[in-house]
Amino acid sequence: MKIGIIGAGEVAVVLARYALDAGHEVVLSNSGNAEKLARIVAGLGAGASAASAQEAAQAAVVLLAVPWTQTREVLAALPDWSGRILIDATNPFLQIVPEWIFDDLGEESSSELVARLAPGARVVKAFNSELMQRLAQGPTVGSARRVLLVSGDHAEANRTVVQLIGEFGFASIELGGLKTAGRLQQANGPLAGHDLMTNT
Repeated sequence: MKIGIIGAGEVAVVLARYALDAGHEVVLSNSGNAEKLARIVAGLGAGASAASAQEAAQAAVVLLAVPWTQTREVLAALPDWSGRILIDATNPFLQIVPEWIFDDLGEESSSELVARLAPGARVVKAFNSELMQRLAQGPTVGSARRVLLVSGDHAEANRTVVQLIGEFGFASIELGGLKTAGRLQQANGPLAGHDLMTNT
């Protein structure tokens, strides 16, 4: 399967490696630094390619892995999604250092906002609740597998992402829809940042 990735930062690169190791192709895009993107793609090796965000977004499954402050601008530049799956790996940080500052979204979860900004997309929240350094360490710790959380309003899209997570070597838990479950797993939610494990 070809996976489009909007973003080329640490999260994007780590997940691209897992996808490549699982036998998928990845198409990465960034904010316009073509030289930097070319270096990243070269480092990933066979199966990775570079493209514009518009081209990456044409894949059947697309990962959104950009800083939250760029989310609105990036999604506004893309056409209707026509039912394609958009995996939202973002968290609503306005600032991370020297302290965390979160976007005030009112009663809306961050992924509900992403879904509103990506008309026609089947949005699935995933890959956002585990701390970056743990996600990069790999799917297993001893005999246990790390558990990643999944939320979404479309059962078939959720299943596709759960299958992908399994191919990456992780376990997963489906929490429910974007409105309630998405808020549970987004940064500052009660389930975010925990290193969940399973031996099953």
